[in-house]
Amino acid sequence: MRFTIVVITRDRRRSLRAVLSRAREIGERGPVVVVDNASRDGTAEAVAAEFPEAVLIPSPRNLGAVARNLAADHVRTPYMAFWDDDTWWEPEAPSRAARLLDAHPRLAVVTGLILVEPGGREDPIVPELRHSPVPGPPWLPGPALGSFLAGASMVRTEAFRAAGGFSARLWLGGEEELLSADLMALGWHLCFAEDVVVHHEPSPLRDPRLRRRHGIRNTLWFTWLRRPLPTAVRRTAGLLRTLPRDRVTAAALAEAAAGFAWVARERRTLPRDVEDRLRSLETSQRESTARRYVS
Repeated sequence: MRFTIVVITRDRRRSLRAVLSRAREIGERGPVVVVDNASRDGTAEAVAAEFPEAVLIPSPRNLGAVARNLAADHVRTPYMAFWDDDTWWEPEAPSRAARLLDAHPRLAVVTGLILVEPGGREDPIVPELRHSPVPGPPWLPGPALGSFLAGASMVRTEAFRAAGGFSARLWLGGEEELLSADLMALGWHLCFAEDVVVHHEPSPLRDPRLRRRHGIRNTLWFTWLRRPLPTAVRRTAGLLRTLPRDRVTAAALAEAAAGFAWVARERRTLPRDVEDRLRSLETSQRESTARRYVS
């Protein structure tokens, strides 16, 4: 078995059941690990009763993205296919991603093409992945990336563990950016694969204000944790000019400021080649219509 399907969930019993049913259709079978983030709607009980083949890990508290770290502790396969409770992969997509990782030992992450359901239209982020300006080695099987989307990516287990997994402080919301930078600092690469197709039917059970607050906070934390001082100052100023002046932004800035001591203690600038890769993304990030903190 080459890969484990890893799913994290909270209070989305109905959509999770549909996702796990689709996991049974995967052509190349592998283990399924589900971490339940302290659901209150009977999610854990439904998984235990209806999907006995899945390894269920009930967490007594909501770990956010760090639940994937908990899942990784139970993984014994070379790769992990990260799903969410509102995303699923086409039956042959995990095998295609695994073949790319098999063939390229320094490749850590393969991110697939995301189709938004209902309707199957491309997610607005896909053109940015397809036309990524990040420079990469000639052996990469697809466009090099500077970050990834966890619910649509297969990750090399060894690399994930070496980089420390997802940060507990970031919790959820843009948590991939810090992990991606740390992977690249260790010599790993990330790429986009056009034929690894992932479907996403966004759940209505989400708090967009909380996600936006955490996204702003985590962007600032990442910037000051890893980017050189002049870049951190410039990018912070640019972000502040574009953010809505509302209570969500105010709360995000307050949380970011409250973490200043931790950021200063953990600050570690990236190697020059990794910083150059991230700088290549700045224009596309500034012009992006897919990821903005305005909703």
